[in-house]
Amino acid sequence: MATSTLSAGPRRRSGPSTVVWKTVMAITGLIFVGFILAHMYGNLMIFGGQAAFDEYAHHLRELGAPMLPESGFLWLMRITLIVALVLHAYAAFTLWARAGRARHQRYAVTKQGYGQFYAKAMRWGGVALLLFVVFHILHFTTNTIQINGDFAAPSDRLVSSFEVWWAVLIYLLAVLALGLHLRHGIHGAAMTLGLNTSLTAQRRIHQVAIAVAVVTVVGFMVPPFAILLGLTP
Repeated sequence: MATSTLSAGPRRRSGPSTVVWKTVMAITGLIFVGFILAHMYGNLMIFGGQAAFDEYAHHLRELGAPMLPESGFLWLMRITLIVALVLHAYAAFTLWARAGRARHQRYAVTKQGYGQFYAKAMRWGGVALLLFVVFHILHFTTNTIQINGDFAAPSDRLVSSFEVWWAVLIYLLAVLALGLHLRHGIHGAAMTLGLNTSLTAQRRIHQVAIAVAVVTVVGFMVPPFAILLGLTP
């Protein structure tokens, strides 16, 4: 008597679909892009002198007044960024885990190429950036980590820190990782959100992603190197 063997179908995933998590990553990633560009602009204020930089930092605490209390806007922004960071990281780790399970279920071994290198670079680069964000907050926001002295004024803290070569090196490596993450992240977000409607649109997305990455890397690293070389006012 003939017998048949039924193969088990793919296991159903619990929770939101992969498309949902990719959309969450795209939206939260774009929130970070806006914040990063604004933060870069703020750092460039150091070229107006330390008084101008401190005035800019103080102005941030007064945004939204009198409808918001002092530092109210900053706290709203911080809460938004924290929520976006948690969602972005959770979505990334969820997709990472699902990709790992999918690889173990394949029978054929696929050739490693640029796609897998890109995926690994985004994942481990994202982990490195997450650790750097913690370091950056402890360094410049809470003043828990002090480099080259303890200073209350934001401008003094910035200048004194980047007078130390290894502090500049840490930020250089982090900003290069950020540029790579932005280059691929913006492109991936645009694809997830369906903006690649034509070959022309895909080309523009590619150009915008490169431009934002380059501007970010250059914009963030100009102040540290200028401070290290004594070129700031």
